Amino acid sequence: MTSRKKTPETLRSARWFAPDDLRSSGHRSRIMQMGYSPDEWLDRPIIAIINTWSDINPCHSHFKQRVDDVKRGILQAGGFPIELPAISLSESAVKPTTMLYRNMLAMEAEELIRSHPIDGAVLMGGCDKTTPGLLMGASSAGVPAIYVPAGPMLRGNWKGNVLGSGSDAWKFWDERRAGNISKTEWIGIEGGIARSHGTCMTMGTASTMTAIAEAIGMTLPGASSIPAADANHIRMCSEAGRRIVGMVWEDLTPQQIQTRASFENAIAVAMAMGCSTNAIIHVIAMARRAGHDIGLADFDAASRRVPVIANIRPSGDKYLMEDFFYAGGLPALMNRISDKLHLDTLTVTGRTLGENIAGAEVYNDDVIRTTENALYQEGALAVLKGNIAPDGCVIKPSACEKRFFRHTGPALVFDDYPSMKEAVERDDLDVTADHILILRNAGPQGGPGMPEWGMLPIPKKLVKQGVRDMLRMSDARMSGTSYGACILHVSPEAYIGGPFALVRTGDMISVDIDRRSIHLEVSDQELARRQAEWTPPPPRFERGYGWMFSKHIRQANDGCDFDFLQTDFGAPTGEPSIY
Repeated sequence: MTSRKKTPETLRSARWFAPDDLRSSGHRSRIMQMGYSPDEWLDRPIIAIINTWSDINPCHSHFKQRVDDVKRGILQAGGFPIELPAISLSESAVKPTTMLYRNMLAMEAEELIRSHPIDGAVLMGGCDKTTPGLLMGASSAGVPAIYVPAGPMLRGNWKGNVLGSGSDAWKFWDERRAGNISKTEWIGIEGGIARSHGTCMTMGTASTMTAIAEAIGMTLPGASSIPAADANHIRMCSEAGRRIVGMVWEDLTPQQIQTRASFENAIAVAMAMGCSTNAIIHVIAMARRAGHDIGLADFDAASRRVPVIANIRPSGDKYLMEDFFYAGGLPALMNRISDKLHLDTLTVTGRTLGENIAGAEVYNDDVIRTTENALYQEGALAVLKGNIAPDGCVIKPSACEKRFFRHTGPALVFDDYPSMKEAVERDDLDVTADHILILRNAGPQGGPGMPEWGMLPIPKKLVKQGVRDMLRMSDARMSGTSYGACILHVSPEAYIGGPFALVRTGDMISVDIDRRSIHLEVSDQELARRQAEWTPPPPRFERGYGWMFSKHIRQANDGCDFDFLQTDFGAPTGEPSIY
């Protein structure tokens, strides 16, 4: 039985519908215009379902039906559901990158909630940027909210091989470039690698971020890893609908759930799962929206103490998210690292994290390892710093060859994506496996939007020689499904004149992951001379959203949020008096 702190008179929606005045009469009249009797909505919590479905988002294609399951749960619990569409952010279709629009979704979600007669919100997302975008918006809006993850798609299949989205695409594409796979075979791979609705079923950014949402406490227990095509997903949606109504009566808001300790839990869980490098940017932004100064140091510290125990590609070598769910899912994984978690943090259930995961079992010890039999005792992510990246850069040691943990090699520099893409296909490119490929002007402002270009292709010349990994460095991001020795998120980015802009082809760069260092072997005097000669590139935008983005986007180490959306500009839940 819900312990009520709210009464019908104190519901937020009552400010729209309860007063006996002309303005509220208009609100009531327009609801009745749509065929709803006052008995259906008056004195009941009004629940927004913020749905990121669209016809071009395969990750969310089932949301057109799942929204009805959420509505069913809300109605069963005595609430009144209203569906509010939001920008879909299809990772596979949007150019130059959905990262350009993550903050737009966050603003849209916040304002949808703030401007409507909403008492609580169900957030329907899953594709990479929708999880952080929706949660950032809900955090700033401050009403009770619960997250419904889209769920991973089913395993891929081609010629009897189990395919993992993204990871196997990169692998087999190199084989096609090397002449080992025909065009006809490639079409078979395209059709087999993604064969149901849902997000990438590797441990990419989508599964990383939904796991983080669960670890923070914003989803129902176990919700983050349910396959999209599994009937458990339908039941989870209706249960989330029922639960949000209880959360409204309890006045259980994101501010009570999203403590610093809950974000520390999320970081620990991300490390144990062999998370996407994108987790760093998103969690920093989400935490700071909630008022907590999470930064790169928190991730690096967690990487030192939390082993990778989820044997899921690309950090793992065999399994996918479907296997992870049937092995016990996230509650089982969290139970295995419970000594590294704050178990007293509150969740959307109204219970603590510790209560939610108590008794969770692992059903396959190869999919979810013990800490003693971890895939990697440390190293899911590492934060490197040095004269080329004074504010930090990121590498995923668990997904690259160990010979690159300590490496010195000459830089081969590209200033833009098209020239790099063209050059790596040339058979006469002057490159060796010891080179460090550099792509710059691809960061938050330079990309624009920091596209997933950081997994630079291995030059075709080297692919034909059998090379499948080499050091690559960029101020861009890479897909969470990617792998290899890729150094990403160089901060500050080259486009705004960071030291990364000063690297020249032939310069030697030294990387030492154990020492968390990266160094451009060029004297300070020479760097100062190059800095004096550097000229800013032309603006990416001259008008509209892109112009606003360029003026206000922060760097990767600060989460790439807009500066004016930080809590310094006003605490979460603050509503202007005009409302």
